[in-house]
Amino acid sequence: MHGSHPINIEALLTHVPLFQGLAPEELSRIARGTREIHASKGEILFHKGDPCGGFHLLVYGQIKLAFTSSQGSEKVVEIISQGQSFGEAIMFMEKPYIVFAQALTDCLLLHISKGVVFEELQRDHNLCRKMLAGMAMRLHQLMNDVESYSLHSGKQRIIGYLLRELPEAEHDGINVAITLPTNKGVIASRLNLTQEHFSRILHELTELGLIVVEGRKIHIPNATKLRQHE
Repeated sequence: MHGSHPINIEALLTHVPLFQGLAPEELSRIARGTREIHASKGEILFHKGDPCGGFHLLVYGQIKLAFTSSQGSEKVVEIISQGQSFGEAIMFMEKPYIVFAQALTDCLLLHISKGVVFEELQRDHNLCRKMLAGMAMRLHQLMNDVESYSLHSGKQRIIGYLLRELPEAEHDGINVAITLPTNKGVIASRLNLTQEHFSRILHELTELGLIVVEGRKIHIPNATKLRQHE
């Protein structure tokens, strides 16, 4: 991990939804327990089994959380985007990391130590509720994932993913498009598919006239029609 020009951590924290509404002295205390991390594309932030000393906030960039089997195959659990946090649950459990984290692009992160988090949670019940809400949302998403892997076909998973990536105003739109946030292999793993299966389904959807693929850009002529195939 390489360094860069120092940043104003306290100023950055004011823009984090989790910490909005905190008094300046509270932000100052949190900032003292926060360090910046600059990660280059491909860099590993932590490995499975490493101790967890706090949680991360992604200021910009993209991170994948994944498992690796003893045979070397990889399962992407989550793709972390700008503004999201990760590692809170493991921090509270005081257990080692059960996944590894890798930068998919150049990233800037903030690492907030568990010591300062625990101190602030004792002082601020509202912050405690916000953190619980965030972890509950993450658990809800994981339950949705389990349902999808167990009950939905590969085609249904991909169509559902494409529709979720659309802005809300375009959910029933005509001639809309999305740009895949990362390469198809990572997204396939996230959806519990092989890259070959993922590509084959994209080809099938293209043959049906439901999508047009241009690299990472996916054009959807009719979102409502695509949803009917979900």
